[in-house]
Amino acid sequence: MANDIRICDKCNHIRLKTMVPKLQKMAPDAEIQVGCKSYCGPCGKRAFVYINGRYVSAPTEDEVIEKAAPFVKKPKE
Repeated sequence: MANDIRICDKCNHIRLKTMVPKLQKMAPDAEIQVGCKSYCGPCGKRAFVYINGRYVSAPTEDEVIEKAAPFVKKPKE
């Protein structure tokens, strides 16, 4: 089952050029959707990512990726 990751292209605390490759490395099978998530209040204050139905936020891009890592679905062997 692929991971579902969603990020906002309007967020002030992430850069798509750096965030997307980091997410792809963390979850190679991920379906990464980029676009406004209508979460402008928190988005204006912290970096965030929706990962498999969970909202994860942190002060920086690297911190949010670190916090999101436990929610990545691992492929079944």
